Amino acid sequence: MRWEMRPRLFLRTAEFLWQEGHTAHESAEDERTGGNPADARRLPGPSSREHLAIPVIPGEKTERERFPGALQTLTVEAMVGDRKAIQAGTSHFLGQNFSKAAGIAFASRDEGGKQFAWTTSWGVSTRMIGTLIMAHGDDDGVIMPPRVAPSQAVIIPITPKPETRQGVLDACDALAETLRNQTFDGQPIRVEVDRRDIGGGAKTWDWIKKGVPVRIEIGPRDLENRKVAVTNRTDSHREKAFLAKEEFIQNFSERLADIQLELLRRATALRDDHTRKIDNMDELVAFFTPADKEKPEIHGGFALCHWAGSSEDEEKLQQDLKITIRCIPHGDTYAEEGSCILTGEPSQRRVVFAKSY
Repeated sequence: MRWEMRPRLFLRTAEFLWQEGHTAHESAEDERTGGNPADARRLPGPSSREHLAIPVIPGEKTERERFPGALQTLTVEAMVGDRKAIQAGTSHFLGQNFSKAAGIAFASRDEGGKQFAWTTSWGVSTRMIGTLIMAHGDDDGVIMPPRVAPSQAVIIPITPKPETRQGVLDACDALAETLRNQTFDGQPIRVEVDRRDIGGGAKTWDWIKKGVPVRIEIGPRDLENRKVAVTNRTDSHREKAFLAKEEFIQNFSERLADIQLELLRRATALRDDHTRKIDNMDELVAFFTPADKEKPEIHGGFALCHWAGSSEDEEKLQQDLKITIRCIPHGDTYAEEGSCILTGEPSQRRVVFAKSY
């Protein structure tokens, strides 16, 4: 349990599920970690991109933003639909601070006495669910990437007349079984047949809101023509393709792969379109200031700025503009000489400023 003044579903709640790992090491330069116990390989960057279709920026937190008590905090930062950042996962090098407090020690191989372990902690929480919803969702509801969707397809029987109902249901069950015998991402395809006794429109909107990647409709006329009506969740709900059943079955795994790639493409385009290099304070203020202060529109994004300020300088920018340094990003892309946007002091690389959850 933790106290939250402003709870937000999935992102900041009093109770949350947490997947966390800890390691203990003989030294700060343990060879098993490549000399860096808070190894970036423990960050969920690849899984965020490959499974959730969310591109992230990996990097290190500033001293002000790192986990309390840690010597180093690594992070991956994602941009969601309103251009704010979400910290999507962290890895902490805790030094010996926590091992001394918790009594985590071992017999030293050299001195024969007791030595406190050098420890790490890393993990993700249910915040990743909120990140996925906010990265891919639209005004109609959630959009689930096929690789993590509980159901990758739903088949909706259209049964306007009692005399054709059983034939339609049998065809839906047969199609579902055929699709389940195929694989996507190395696993059987997950398909549901919606047999609920409610209107077709209500069924359709229910699955749209849940974000199932593919909706399939089969009615009496489709049976006669050996066709299926298909809509991808990434398309408008008004779009419907009538495809030959055999062709649809043959290409279904490819359809799921295309949806997965489309979600990643959209999320990457959103981030890249709203990431800007900024080199003066006037531009930074304008970037993070809404035109309508009473009813702020979606604004801002990721600002890449040179930085050589203090923790006190960071706090002032947070108070003035409601922004924080999300990370000091890894990679040569961000390494270049320049001057701190606030102090004018020399800087060797850019950092990522953003408003965040």
